[in-house]
This record gives sequence, C-alpha cells and structure tokens, in this order.
Amino acid sequence: MKKLTPEPTTCDRTRRSFIKLCGLLGAGAAAGALLPAERAEALLFGKREYKVSDTRLLMGSFVSITVIHNSREQAENAIGLAFEEINRLSKIFSRHEAGTPVSELNAGRAVTNAPPELVEVVNRSLHYHRLTSGAFDITVQPVVDLFKQSFAAGHPPTDSEISALLPRIGSEHIRVTNSAIALGREGMGITLDGIAPGYICDRVSALLSRLGIDNHLINASGDIRTSGTTLKGALWTVAIQDPSHQKAYPEVITMGSGAISTSGNYEIYYDQEKMFHHIVTPKTGRSPILATSVTTTAHTLMDADALATGLMVLPPADSLRLLASHPQYQCFIIGRDTTTRHSAGWSSTLA
Repeated sequence: MKKLTPEPTTCDRTRRSFIKLCGLLGAGAAAGALLPAERAEALLFGKREYKVSDTRLLMGSFVSITVIHNSREQAENAIGLAFEEINRLSKIFSRHEAGTPVSELNAGRAVTNAPPELVEVVNRSLHYHRLTSGAFDITVQPVVDLFKQSFAAGHPPTDSEISALLPRIGSEHIRVTNSAIALGREGMGITLDGIAPGYICDRVSALLSRLGIDNHLINASGDIRTSGTTLKGALWTVAIQDPSHQKAYPEVITMGSGAISTSGNYEIYYDQEKMFHHIVTPKTGRSPILATSVTTTAHTLMDADALATGLMVLPPADSLRLLASHPQYQCFIIGRDTTTRHSAGWSSTLA
C-alpha cells in the first residue's frame, strides 16, 4: 500500500461560525444548507492497523473523533461511548436549552445542587479569571447576547446599551460553595463556550484511554486533544488556520499527547469590520481588536481553551509577559496586521 500523507487537522473553529448561523438563521437552515453531513469511516492500513473516525453534530458544532487501533470493533464501540459522554456533558453546560444547570443558574442567579462537572469548570474559570487579571470572564454573557440581538435586528449596539450591562460583568461576583453556585448581581449570566468544550474533550480523551484506545485525536472544531500516535507511530499533525483564509497555514505543529486551541475574531463576527465578535473585553464591553487569532497549548484542553480566549482579550505584549511566568503554557499570536508573535517556549513539535 502506498504511503499516505494526511492533510493536517485544522485548528480553527467551524463551531463558532455554526453557532453564529444558528443564532441568525436557525439551526436547521445553518446545518442543512451550509455544513457537511455527519460521517463515519474505517480504513485498514497494513494487516492490523485500523483508522476509525466518526463526525457528529454535537455541542453546536461538528465533533470528530479519530482512533488508531488494531480492532475495528473495539474502536467503533469506544467512539460510540465517547459520543454518548459528549452528549451527557453538553446537557450540563448548555445555556441555550431550558432545564440545564447553566440555564437555571442564569435564570435564577443560583443553583444549590450543581453537578460536580459544572462546579469544576466554574472553579477553573475563576482560576483563569485571576490568572489573566480579569481578561477571561464567563460573565460576559449579557453583552454577547446584546451583540447577537442587536445585529439580528439590523443595527449595532449603542454605547449606552453596552455601558448599561457593564455592572453585570465580573467573575469576582460568583460564589461557589460545595455544590452551590450563586451570581451576586442582578442580571448576571454565564457562558462557558470558552472553556467547557475543552473540558468535555479532556473527559472524552480520558474515557477512550480507559477503554484501551491510547491513540486518538478529538477535534471539537478547533479545540484539539491528541493522545499517542497516528498511523505507523507517526505524530499527529495540526495546522493553524490563516484568519483571512488566503494564505498557507501560518504554523503547522506535530503532536504526541497534548492539547491545542485557537480563538479568533473570524470565528463569530457580527459586522464586516469585525469590531463586534463573540469575544468581549470585560472591562469595556467591546470586542478586542489587537489580535485576530491566538493559539495556545497546554497539558489539558480545558486550560488551552480558556487561555486562548483570555489572551485574545489581552494586548499581545501582555500575553507574552504573562506566559513568560507560566512556561507550562505556550501561545502563537497573529496580529491584526498579520504579523505573528509567539511565547519563548513555543515549538512546532509537541512530544
């Protein structure tokens, strides 16, 4: 059999575009007209090495799982269980579905018997709020909804509308005690879009490993968790997307076991100038404009996911200074002027 050179997995976020389209067009129209269908395949390489992959619509996006294993049946069974776990966890973190713990928290400002998974993610969110000096903040939900509603009505939000929501923002007003979570100000709400997908992929990766599937890649539309190796023991290949979609990949990374996430202003934006997009600077209620893309690597995808969002808010120079004190994290930044910068320990190979 001839040697195959696989196309690198792309570290961008079709998920974000899908969420935007669902908000403006309706989920059915977006999924049916603009996105590929769910798909599954199993390929045999050599005598005993199967590449089994499946892509399904979950978490408001297409999630792909690829497994390298010597048993097709075992691989397919494990992937099925993995998607069941994604579906279960998604129902905990969704703020759009009625009756979920997050939607109940946003509606009533408190939940007294929160699932342990939600408590863990909220606590980790508060950690990154402190680490980034407030740049990562899950309480920007009211402003994100304002952007969406205003542009759906055909106009940008006014300065006064944004300013009126600023008192509702601030993760320092969240209280977590055992299984209770409370929002300390009227009108507050949370969105976990910048951290929960990474957490879910980490949990699914751990599940696959427990099931004996050591070699796998999970791609939640740009939140990527890898484990082991791909075909014939080669490292996984992940490419960072050019935000303008006009050039070759700005960076291609080879990975063993690790996590990588990209956040950018091209994911969901509401105006052609991309002055209003899905990432919000908590202090101003405006979207950051100094970077178009930030890619981060970390030991867990939850951490990489949160950092990619938080570092998009910070000025690039501040992001590099921050990570200089935390070498377990690395970043690659594409500026608004298309120039690139990266942290001191950034490498194109993550073993």
